[in-house]
Amino acid sequence: MSDYLIGDIQGCFDALQALLKTIKFSSDKDQLFFLGDVVNRGKKSLATLRFIKDLKGNASIVLGNHDFHLLACSLGSKKPNKKDTFMDIINANDADSLLGFLRNQPLMIKHKNVLMIHAGVPPNWDADRLLQQSKQVQKHLQGTNISQFLDNMYDNKPNIWSTGLTELEQCRYTINALMRLRFCKANGELEFSHKMNYTYPPKGFQAWFMHKNRLLKNTDIFFGHWSSLSGVNQTHIYPMDRGCIWHGRLSAIRLKDKKVFSVSC
Repeated sequence: MSDYLIGDIQGCFDALQALLKTIKFSSDKDQLFFLGDVVNRGKKSLATLRFIKDLKGNASIVLGNHDFHLLACSLGSKKPNKKDTFMDIINANDADSLLGFLRNQPLMIKHKNVLMIHAGVPPNWDADRLLQQSKQVQKHLQGTNISQFLDNMYDNKPNIWSTGLTELEQCRYTINALMRLRFCKANGELEFSHKMNYTYPPKGFQAWFMHKNRLLKNTDIFFGHWSSLSGVNQTHIYPMDRGCIWHGRLSAIRLKDKKVFSVSC
């Protein structure tokens, strides 16, 4: 039995099928973990989400910013933008079931002593804080006031973590960190404007995984989101978004030996 962790699919269903063929995926013995952004931008978001949902116990997902955006546009008052390609899901006859499936997915997964998230982890968070905040957001996503909750999550503030924040403010910071983070300060101050490689940080900031005193620096962390990353040689850090939607590659990493498998997109 093997565990495979897969980077951002973003509705590229054909690439996913090619990748599963490459790794010789078997539902009898293998487990798939998707590192967020399984939908949007690609042409086959509906087919992708249906396929993953139908894998049942063979698949686990951490929510990415595009998955969250789908929920906000379908269950909240957020309007899709011109680049969004998930209307096939919203208009599907099984939309309620598919959206319900997404609502039940976490923002982080701990499996065999490794952590999986979509974007990043604030340097001043340990595993307990990460799990606690993920569960707090998931509670609201599964709650009866999800529309109001989603509408309150679209803001860049607060951009600094504090236990003195209100619960909704804590959720907003958590969502922004785990789904959007690239650069930050050592105190967890988030920055959202820069999307270049980690070697070009904005003044006063570093890539979240480059802070020397990061609390989780000895824990293997697998993530997606940052397709422009290249040349990362940081111990315990495994970026898996290889820019499939940008004509790059879709990649999976086998957990037991860290071997990477890729297909062209």
